[in-house]
Amino acid sequence: METTELPKKKFNPAKIIIPIIVLTGAFFGIKSWLHSRHYETTDNASIEATNVPILARVAGYVDSLLVADYDVVSTGQLLLTIDSREYKIALQQAEADQQQASAELENARAGLLNAERNLALAKSNLDVQKARLEKSQSDLQRDQALFNDGSITRKQVEDSKSNQLIAQRQFNSNQDQVGAAGAQISTAKAQIQKALAQIETRKALVEQAKLKLSFTTLISPASGKVGKKSIDKGQYVQPGQTLFTIINNEKFWVIANFKETQLQKMKEGQEADLYLDGYPDQVIKGKVVSMSEATGAKFALLPPDNSTGNFVKITQRVPVKIEILEVEKYRRILRAGLSLTAEVKID
Repeated sequence: METTELPKKKFNPAKIIIPIIVLTGAFFGIKSWLHSRHYETTDNASIEATNVPILARVAGYVDSLLVADYDVVSTGQLLLTIDSREYKIALQQAEADQQQASAELENARAGLLNAERNLALAKSNLDVQKARLEKSQSDLQRDQALFNDGSITRKQVEDSKSNQLIAQRQFNSNQDQVGAAGAQISTAKAQIQKALAQIETRKALVEQAKLKLSFTTLISPASGKVGKKSIDKGQYVQPGQTLFTIINNEKFWVIANFKETQLQKMKEGQEADLYLDGYPDQVIKGKVVSMSEATGAKFALLPPDNSTGNFVKITQRVPVKIEILEVEKYRRILRAGLSLTAEVKID
């Protein structure tokens, strides 16, 4: 009796691959779900640093430029100089004006001393004339009595009256001289005050000239790296013009924009793991230090106006500042503006 052989079943790899895919998907799904219970994650984050703009404070031609693009500089390092000849001349002129004001002050003081001496002389002459006036009045009274008795002539009495009148006029003249001398003192004192004010004004102009001269030398206010410079030697610069920017490498931090629905359990002091897009295998440790009081949309140039009636609800994002711990450890890979993923441990 012939036996019929059953056809062999073909091997179907889908029976193995599909379960593996399902199990793998379930594994990563459960892992992601467990991770999301303890972490809030966003890839809308970047590294920030302090940008220090180097500005021209005075106008002039660049005399020397001592840095190049992306050079490393330190605090206090000389960066560039502006032609200072014009400002040195202005300082010399201001100092000469100050010396002139000092000479005018000495002249005013000498004038006051002279006026005081004139006043003393006028008062002395007034005392002399007062004595002469009193004597002439006494002589007139005596001669008038003698004339009434017939002891002297009328001419003698008239001579006494004339002498008394002359003495009175001289006395009045000396009084006017005393008043004029007093006015000269007041004028001399006013001249001294004016000279003192001019000296203070000239001192301020000297300090201003010194300040402008100091602005011709630009010193680095911070350590870091020079960005792309926009000037070169011999170029004319204007006050307020940005010459280049120094990226301060002494401190870096992260601004991570989390959705408003992620903030319920987030608070200051929580730990954070940071993953740079360019260095995904490097875990950078951080800490939440503050959260913005407004959403990012409120800082936009044209914030959305929801009062028009054309309202579409959009999930807002809130900037969260994260401090990078042990900056020195990661300084080699940190660059301002680099994108990263931030994970904040919420429990």
